[in-house]
Amino acid sequence: MGNLFGTDGIRGTANEDPMTPEMAVKAGKAIAFYFSEKYRTDNNKKGIVVGRDTRISGPMLENALVSGISSMGVDAYLTGVLPTPGIAHMVLVEKAFAGIVISASHNPYFDNGIKIFDGNGFKLSDKSETKIENLILGEQNKHLNKGIKKTGKIFKIKNPCNKYVTFLKHSVPNGFSLNKIKIILDCANGAVFQTAPKIFKELGADVESMFIEPDGVNINANCGSEHPDALKRKVVEKGADIGLAFDGDGDRLIAIDENGMKASGDQIIAVCANHLKKQNKLKNNKVVTTVMSNMGLGAVLKKLDIHHTASKVGDRYVMEMMKSEGAALGGEDSGHMIFLDHHTTGDGILAALKLLGAVVVDQKPLSRLLKIMDIFPQELINVEVKSKPEIDTVSAIMDAINTAESALEKKGRVLVRYSGTQPICRVMVEGPSEDETKKYCEMIADAVRKNLA
Repeated sequence: MGNLFGTDGIRGTANEDPMTPEMAVKAGKAIAFYFSEKYRTDNNKKGIVVGRDTRISGPMLENALVSGISSMGVDAYLTGVLPTPGIAHMVLVEKAFAGIVISASHNPYFDNGIKIFDGNGFKLSDKSETKIENLILGEQNKHLNKGIKKTGKIFKIKNPCNKYVTFLKHSVPNGFSLNKIKIILDCANGAVFQTAPKIFKELGADVESMFIEPDGVNINANCGSEHPDALKRKVVEKGADIGLAFDGDGDRLIAIDENGMKASGDQIIAVCANHLKKQNKLKNNKVVTTVMSNMGLGAVLKKLDIHHTASKVGDRYVMEMMKSEGAALGGEDSGHMIFLDHHTTGDGILAALKLLGAVVVDQKPLSRLLKIMDIFPQELINVEVKSKPEIDTVSAIMDAINTAESALEKKGRVLVRYSGTQPICRVMVEGPSEDETKKYCEMIADAVRKNLA
């Protein structure tokens, strides 16, 4: 990848390069140029859908992006605040040739980002992102709109929230009901603050919602999928059947069982895979996750006789492998889950509906369903770094990794990688015991701090 795009679009601190209005104008021009050329002969495609989460910098970047888009003679269709998967869906509804999401997902409010969907609602390949990046950063950007006198128009999409909720309802069987299910929602003061309460209530659940008062700076602040402690307490306090936590843009899900225990993305995938297989709905008997998935997930899928493959980290890489493998279920332990028979991207609300489907059909509490998977002891340490050299070129870090791998042998594993969206090195170790796992993870993390922090 180049200088702009990481594992999930362009991301950075708002009002600092590259998340500036000036760069957003360039991005709008480049994205409009790229996709108008790509779909030049398709008369059924028109314009670009633009949506955002609840960050205070969202409208600023939205206005800049739309200025760039319209300067290219391309129309922009605005959703306003809507979850990322909702914006992907609106690309199909509006027959647009692209969609842009202004969001930094689970990051703090002062960050923001730009994610792009193609005209079919899928995230872009590395190749496409590289071409767009060259159009953004190249000298030709200032000339892309030269001679265009008929600029694009700007439209507000009517009732995007209702359209997205209707779409989600089509993902569950006719007559599906959440009657007598008590749910606590943690909406992260983010993009799902309207849609999530609406759909679960309309499906008959007893719903109590937390963190549904976004003010631009409280998105993900001690709430949401990254910080579920308040949700855990509320589930136990209210005697709820389940807690559902989403991230700021609504493409991640973390669940809390009736005892206040957290269910990771891997555990949710295991429950859903088992449920789909029992219903003969697990396409090609395959599941795709990433190299970060817990070894326990691989063990349970093997026990269930489900074919399991692992991609690079990033939900778009999961999607690419799902398409190549012919799989309909995939995701990440972080909470991204993709149900390809229903949607083109990860969707936290959709994943919650599928998980609840297993609860309703099996008539068992979530804690019972989660017992299908044994979690291997795992330690993850995030180390802030000042630079990101190739890990295998830093001898001190490699020595620590080799020491840990030799000690663990085949009873565990080590994974050290940089975040694609933050200045962080992630050190993950799995092993036969919590003590060993923690010891070797701290040893490697210490080597990273001494050499890169």
